[in-house]
Amino acid sequence: MIHSKAISFKLMLDKARHHENKSMQDSFKYAKERWDKSHKPPDFKIGDLVLVSTLHFNNTKGPKKLKDSFAGPFMIKALHRPNAVQLELKVQLLNKHPAFRVILMKPYSSSEQ
Repeated sequence: MIHSKAISFKLMLDKARHHENKSMQDSFKYAKERWDKSHKPPDFKIGDLVLVSTLHFNNTKGPKKLKDSFAGPFMIKALHRPNAVQLELKVQLLNKHPAFRVILMKPYSSSEQ
């Protein structure tokens, strides 16, 4: 025979677990809505020209303050996923891996350089 307090304790735990799951789902939904509102999916296509951020380039010489913040333009060779592309790199960057995350790129317009 199960004690009545044990049954009520189990009911309380089940209710708390249900509330926790609902709260987490609501939180995830809210966070996704906020993220999607400010982050548009990239619309890069094969053949587009892009500039790549030099933030993680550690092979360029000179003070960081005087370096260009973007390198390029580079042509998009392939789309790997919605968030990664393969670029056709120029001679000075051939030691870099040609796949870059989209967040490190911006579209090239001829008036920028």
